[in-house]
Amino acid sequence: MGDTNGQVVAGGNGRGKRLDQLNEPTDVLIDKETDSLIICDWENRRVVRWSRHSGTTQEEILIHNIACARLAMDDQRYLYISDFDKHEVRRYQIGDKNGTLVAGGNGKGAGLNQLNAPTYIFVDQQQTVYVSDTFNHRVMKWNKGAKEGIVVAGGQGQGNALTQLSRPQGLFVDTLGTIYVVDSRNDRVMRWPQGAKQSTVIVGGNGEGQEANQLHYPIGLSFDRHGNLYVVDKNNHRVQRFSIE
Repeated sequence: MGDTNGQVVAGGNGRGKRLDQLNEPTDVLIDKETDSLIICDWENRRVVRWSRHSGTTQEEILIHNIACARLAMDDQRYLYISDFDKHEVRRYQIGDKNGTLVAGGNGKGAGLNQLNAPTYIFVDQQQTVYVSDTFNHRVMKWNKGAKEGIVVAGGQGQGNALTQLSRPQGLFVDTLGTIYVVDSRNDRVMRWPQGAKQSTVIVGGNGEGQEANQLHYPIGLSFDRHGNLYVVDKNNHRVQRFSIE
């Protein structure tokens, strides 16, 4: 905090596939246990680990040949990865190359046991996996060990009604099971209480634009411990902070 210049902690050696390079990374998380970064190295089709200790100039490849869209880690340090090409989410122990299927994996489709271009994932303390099923315009919930998921937001076709989503992405679920999801194509962030059939708009929803109450293809969201909401407002090239009631 307070720095005006950032510090390169991974990559920074141009686009490429050498072990000191990244190519269009899409997500990162911090593994506190090993004080390292785990990164979706999208165009290189790999997941890599980069130590945060100064002087580290190259990465370790954890998983090869994966269209890694997004990452999550649970309390037991299992790694969850959404695979955009295989339409599935897998859980990995660090060091495990194959993982265990936890959502999708039955080809591209709109069945309850399928996904279509999964992106953001959220995992709760029971290892329940929530997935933004982007091209199915819905959020799915897969209980641990389940063979199919449950639609918990959207799933009524692509649209902008309060029962619908259009290309959902960023995702957060609170301890009450309330879902917060970035509704990218509708330029808004939605809140779906547990079991609700429709949602409320909490940010945006005022058309595509650059005003303070507008968004333009938002993709990510995050909350701080004070309950402030941060939204990655992609096509406005900015991050916005909102106070949510």
